[in-house]
Amino acid sequence: MYLDFFKSKDHLVMKSFSLIPHNDNSLLLINAGMAPLKPYFTGAEIPPKRRVSTCQKCIRTGDIENVGKTARHLTFFEMLGNFSFGDYFKHEAIAWSWEFLTKVLELDPERLYPSIYGEDEEAFEIWTKEVGVPAERITRFYRDENGECDNFWEHGAGPCGPCSEIYYDRGEKYGCGSPDCKVGCDCDRFMEVWNNVFTQFNGDGKGNYEELENKNIDTGMGLERLAVVMQDVDSVFDIDTMKAIRDKVCEMSHKTYQTDALDDVSIRLITDHIRSATFMVSDGIMPTNEGRGYVLRRLIRRAARHGKMLGIDGLFLAELSKTVINESKDGYPELEEKKEFIFRVLTQEEEKFNKTIDQGLAILADMQAEMEKERKKVLSGEDAFRLYDTYGFPVDLTEEILEEKGFTIDQAGFEAAMEEQRTKARNARKVTNYMGADATVYDAIDPSVTTTFVGYDRFCHDSEVTVLTSETEIVEALTDGEAGTVFVNETPFYATMGGQTADTGYIRTAEGEFRVEDTVKMLGGKVGHIGRVTKGMIKVGDTVTLEVDAKRRSLIAKNHSATHLLQKALRNVLGSHVEQKGSDVNPDRLRFDFSHFSAMTEEELKQVETIVNEKIAEALPVETSIMSLEEAKKTGAMALFGEKYGDSVRVVKMGDFSTELCGGTHVANTSEISAFKIVSESGIAAGVRRIEALTSDALYAYYDKLEEIINEAAALLKTNAAGLTEKITHLQAEVKELHSENESLKSKAAQDALGDVMDRVEEVNGVKLLATALEDVDMNGLRDLGDQLKEKLGEGVVVLASANEGKVSLIAMATEGAMKQGAHAGNLIKAIAAKVGGGGGGRPNMAQAGGKNPAGIPDAIAAAKEALAGQIK
Repeated sequence: MYLDFFKSKDHLVMKSFSLIPHNDNSLLLINAGMAPLKPYFTGAEIPPKRRVSTCQKCIRTGDIENVGKTARHLTFFEMLGNFSFGDYFKHEAIAWSWEFLTKVLELDPERLYPSIYGEDEEAFEIWTKEVGVPAERITRFYRDENGECDNFWEHGAGPCGPCSEIYYDRGEKYGCGSPDCKVGCDCDRFMEVWNNVFTQFNGDGKGNYEELENKNIDTGMGLERLAVVMQDVDSVFDIDTMKAIRDKVCEMSHKTYQTDALDDVSIRLITDHIRSATFMVSDGIMPTNEGRGYVLRRLIRRAARHGKMLGIDGLFLAELSKTVINESKDGYPELEEKKEFIFRVLTQEEEKFNKTIDQGLAILADMQAEMEKERKKVLSGEDAFRLYDTYGFPVDLTEEILEEKGFTIDQAGFEAAMEEQRTKARNARKVTNYMGADATVYDAIDPSVTTTFVGYDRFCHDSEVTVLTSETEIVEALTDGEAGTVFVNETPFYATMGGQTADTGYIRTAEGEFRVEDTVKMLGGKVGHIGRVTKGMIKVGDTVTLEVDAKRRSLIAKNHSATHLLQKALRNVLGSHVEQKGSDVNPDRLRFDFSHFSAMTEEELKQVETIVNEKIAEALPVETSIMSLEEAKKTGAMALFGEKYGDSVRVVKMGDFSTELCGGTHVANTSEISAFKIVSESGIAAGVRRIEALTSDALYAYYDKLEEIINEAAALLKTNAAGLTEKITHLQAEVKELHSENESLKSKAAQDALGDVMDRVEEVNGVKLLATALEDVDMNGLRDLGDQLKEKLGEGVVVLASANEGKVSLIAMATEGAMKQGAHAGNLIKAIAAKVGGGGGGRPNMAQAGGKNPAGIPDAIAAAKEALAGQIK
């Protein structure tokens, strides 16, 4: 109803953007309807229309600790919005908000209460004189002592302005009972259902404001809140779509909602978090330990833990997400398309968390034992934070378990450790502009400047220079030796996109030459050719000839086409869950990242490689066509996971084998790829694998190098390539035989070196001690000799030392009788090892050590007597 209403007001209705921000480093996740539209508000990009309306999926985690505890907090929600980019302003925005609520939704005007920023007289006049709302029904909100006001929207420096909200009176039963209950009260009686933001100023962040030449409208309203009013239910957890999920949680846990307050917290939390997790995974976010991936991991693990608290046995999140998908797939068909992938991710993460819980419980048990031993009643904040941060163990669970045993947590210490981590994270962030990107010279370029790509069928093209920049400013010309960026109307140069690396080449005029080292797609469809002038001068307005390095482009195209064949082959061999998670296609090799949950076997890799080479040999024609997204989907074309497509898309078809949406450059026939070889397969993240492969010239070079290495090895072994295996087998047997012979000789030499050692035996307080040094005997040899000497000695202690290849080996052994009198080989070694610059230890009957100072061996042998004397009782 909302989108249709604003379509009737000449708005372009746009689909919801992904939850992953595009070109905006200031956000981890899209948190408002206006967030994906920032470039249109700032003027960095020209909007497709100056009036736009959306229903945007959003995630906010600022109040995550309150989710479940209240009936109003959510992490996932849908935000309705109507936006004006320098078109209409307050008069239309206010009138339309009132019209929609009272005429379309037919809400009682007597129950609607507008609010305004206290100093916004213009809005007050419109509400009272144009809409006809009595002045006493309008609430003014002013800035507090800190200069802040809910009805003035600003976010640091940049565009800002006053707001006008509309509240709905839900009746006294939702009120706090206070005679002073009114708009702005913290109770649930007056619910905000509309927020008009009038972006009319540019603020410097210090309280100074300038009027914007082009004023904007940013309207935001929560769909769930509006549903609460329209369905006349108690809370967002009672509206139809969420109630279905809530009821499923109750069914799984065998609980009844609103019979136990603690159970209700868990039921609400799971209901919210499974919505967030399902939508996040559908947009390509994977659970990790940082960034948006950590937000997802935290939501999944909180939901899993509260499932345990409700008594749900086994894994349940994937099953629960089916309800989320059923309730939302009409509005968000990608949920149905990605459902198998969503189930896999949720199941894998829930399994990981179950292991984490067990690990955390074991570590917490050790901490409890230590506290009991030290008679402490409070777990340190550092330990509680270590459990939370390192092992993912929720602090409230730690607190709950300790409480049962009469222990508590140093909450202040935990918060201090948490704040320290936050501070480190804040300090690590870059200084950014309003868009969250690093400020660059390109921000100052007129947003109307754009570039058309014409390079699918040509490597050379003439065009006009529209803008030039140095590394720091917009310039009129670049001269010999200067670095900068060239912008033209039309270019055959492909900019880095979709995993395909940028073209390089030259831009030439009659008097100048510019070497293109990189090609970059920028905001507003501009393509920047980055490089350096190699001779003469390039000026704005020049007609230039743009020449792409054709050989390099050809190699890139071969590798790009091979990735399409590879993806289809992977899906054939591994299953339909395989989806592209990233790629890097350059002249030297191709890299392809894809969703899969285990390492590929040698057999699977061979199968994939064989399929790709078969399709190359079949010489499949590669055809491209432009069609609507809906038509493309009907052809079965694979889309890039999480990518945002326009109304028209480019479809690349390779025979009847592969069909994908792709804007990149390709060969005309698969036979041009020549051959394909996988050189590595590895894991790079949870559920993501990476294949690196070679084609064409790079593959021939790879085989040439292998042949060179094999021939070198064969020459060294005095054989040919065919005889290498037999020669190596023979050498291995020979080495084994020589090693055995060498060990025998070393053992005999060591025994010969000992001579008649028994006359070196001393008596220390009634215990025999044989302490002596040997030459060039390793640790294994010392152990064997020690056993023999101990047997000859009968009862007593043996200490042996030897220098071998610049390192020292020490060993001590004590017999049963010597140990009864106090001898301890481990402590003896500890006492003398320092003399040879080392350390070690061991059991009472046998110990060993290593050292770096052979010169200290005599001192170590001498010290053995003194050390043993200290041990004998």
